Amino acid sequence: MIDLDDRGALSRADPGGMLDAVTALPDHCREGYRAGREAHDLPDADGVTSIVVVGMGGSAVAGDVLGALASPRLGIPVQVVRGGDLPEHCGIHTLVIASSYSGGTAETLAAFEEAVRRGSRLVAVASGGELARRAEELRAGRVAVPAGFMPRAAFGFLTLGVLGALEVMGVVPAVPEDLDEAEGLMREVLEENGPDAPSGRNPAKELARSIGDRVPVVWGAEGIGAVAATRWKTQFNENAKVPAFASEIPELDHNEVVGWSPGRGEGFALIALRHEGEPADVAARFPLSIEIVRASGAAVHEVRARGRSALARLLTLTLQGDLVATYLGIARGEDPSPIEAIVGLKRALAES
Repeated sequence: MIDLDDRGALSRADPGGMLDAVTALPDHCREGYRAGREAHDLPDADGVTSIVVVGMGGSAVAGDVLGALASPRLGIPVQVVRGGDLPEHCGIHTLVIASSYSGGTAETLAAFEEAVRRGSRLVAVASGGELARRAEELRAGRVAVPAGFMPRAAFGFLTLGVLGALEVMGVVPAVPEDLDEAEGLMREVLEENGPDAPSGRNPAKELARSIGDRVPVVWGAEGIGAVAATRWKTQFNENAKVPAFASEIPELDHNEVVGWSPGRGEGFALIALRHEGEPADVAARFPLSIEIVRASGAAVHEVRARGRSALARLLTLTLQGDLVATYLGIARGEDPSPIEAIVGLKRALAES
């Protein structure tokens, strides 16, 4: 396995610079927020009765974050659509946020054009491409994020870009105080878990080594914990090139726990994502559910969020997961950046 403390070896094993992109998350969040605040032609939010975020893959995560952070304080529903078909309720009182980092995602473009036909209020989030061109042509709201990243590495730009734009529109509460806290705590995470911190004192490197060849299963509490768990899962898939799964408590206690029967946990590693402010029933369920998995033979690990605000907790969990998944890929000899399976699948679909 590659020595995670050898910076030269890390660079050679990561020619696409995924680790650099991961460690730049605090800066990306700040830049994304600024881009959202400076967005052009944002629509009037008066009378909006629902928000629909359309996107695929890493570009859709902004919708998940918005739902987890804002829904508890919003009087209107937030829905994430991963596909090209808008819900029937979308109309002139719906705010449709189309998120496509490349600006060329077919499903997102189709949903955007349907929203245009229905007269929905529009915000496009993209680095360029057809989505940005159409939004400019229509003088629709547009958040311009920097180009040159893999979509999953643009998490900070996309997520804070959406939040910044919605803050300007008066849809969500002011973000700056929470973002300041989150940025400071993410930098603490990097001091302890970044590539310059040696393995013996680096929890992220140690967790990656502990996972090894096991299949990661990530749990989080419903809300921000579940969003973070899904992010960990997809980062394991794309950066480490391994199967991985994510679930949320309390839902998993109504089905998944039955599958963790004696002996069935061999070859799995459970990572439980915990944070302050979990509902009391969820906090009580976590240790009991974890013991069921431990008894099945799985390795068990716990990672805790930092911060007072929900944004800080979510972003610190996200950063820790991005680091663990990237270290795991490098340690296994995998270049974290390429996604050949997705590229090949798209090519085959186009040819068919």
